[in-house]
Amino acid sequence: MPTTSDYERMLRGAGLRVTRPRLAVLSVVHYQPHADTDWIITAVRKEFGRVSHQAVYDVLHALTAAGSVRRFQPSGSVARYEARVRDNHHHVVCRSCGAIADVDGALGDTACLTAPTSRATTSARPRSSTGVDARRVWRQRRPAAEGNQPSRGNGETGKRDRT
Repeated sequence: MPTTSDYERMLRGAGLRVTRPRLAVLSVVHYQPHADTDWIITAVRKEFGRVSHQAVYDVLHALTAAGSVRRFQPSGSVARYEARVRDNHHHVVCRSCGAIADVDGALGDTACLTAPTSRATTSARPRSSTGVDARRVWRQRRPAAEGNQPSRGNGETGKRDRT
């Protein structure tokens, strides 16, 4: 886990001033990959004291523009943020619990996005075009700590609103 001086170097290296809100948001994003804005705001306030919603949004925008943080938005979900920015990877999202896991992509520009061969489409095991068994990824992922469940965007971390 990076230290405060590591975060300061990251900010300066990206051409950003070192401020308390930037340090706080950057450390939270490193601590909890795939966090949504509400989770980030709550964690920043818990660990670092009073910070406004707008300050967190502004910091996330600045960090994303500088390439220090990646913003992604899974289909049907709110935007998420992660510090893993310098590689080619994808995200798999569990349809029942909403958990998100990283799946490494192939090297190259879009090498892993080519259509699978017809043999792959008849496979009994669900695989991505990178050859990753999606069920194995979910079995191997770490169980989420209590209270770290992703937000569903409806104010709950449990059941989805199906009305």
